[in-house]
Amino acid sequence: MSETELSVICKNCGSEVSPYVTECPYCGARLRKRAPKLERRGDALEAQRPRRRRRRIPRLGRPSFALSAERPYATLAVILGSAVMLLIQKAGGHTIATYGGVIVPYAGGWSRYLTAPFAYADVGYLFVVAVALAIFSTGVERRLGTLPTFVLLLACGSLGTLVAAAVSVEPNVIGGGNGMALGALAAWFTIRRAEVHGRVGEDYDVIGVAVAAVVLIALPLFAPTADFYAGIAGGAIGALAGLAASVIHHEE
Repeated sequence: MSETELSVICKNCGSEVSPYVTECPYCGARLRKRAPKLERRGDALEAQRPRRRRRRIPRLGRPSFALSAERPYATLAVILGSAVMLLIQKAGGHTIATYGGVIVPYAGGWSRYLTAPFAYADVGYLFVVAVALAIFSTGVERRLGTLPTFVLLLACGSLGTLVAAAVSVEPNVIGGGNGMALGALAAWFTIRRAEVHGRVGEDYDVIGVAVAAVVLIALPLFAPTADFYAGIAGGAIGALAGLAASVIHHEE
């Protein structure tokens, strides 16, 4: 081993000491917490160079989809707003036809297309939609933000109702947020799929998502005011919105 090079200056006494010691041999002052690891290079021993830290690749959505610690206010507003409307409707003895629902053939003002996604005929229908929103809409809101998520949910519900009223051939009443729920699920799925694309060990429960989608699509079989076309149209709008958000992020 070649002679150790003295290249460290003790700040206490000013003496040159070995770079491989932790205390000054002349005054006993502490130079460092621990001695550096040595590695052989040729005939000499040198201090081991620190390894470069792995650069962490940011997840999709930063800053656009950055996860936020804020509460999901948009999701809470939609669920609580629907619950309040149902409570007022039942307390006043009204029906969904006279309190928020869209009557087909079309009757009432255009505001009905904005209120219909929040109008429910029973608690069971609202409960299923609320659970779906709590699962998927909160994930979308943490990535997109409160206002964009609220606009997205309203668009999925209202435009889904508009499509359903346009293609309906039988008189009926359309109400409830199955379009919003399927839109939130589809938006979450497209965003989450883009996040985990090509990453090992960062997957999601595809079967669980599929089961939730089937339940929401089948809601018209159990809730008369839930419309099949409203759900499909809302899901399509949500999927397009999630896809657009993912594409915009990659272009930034």
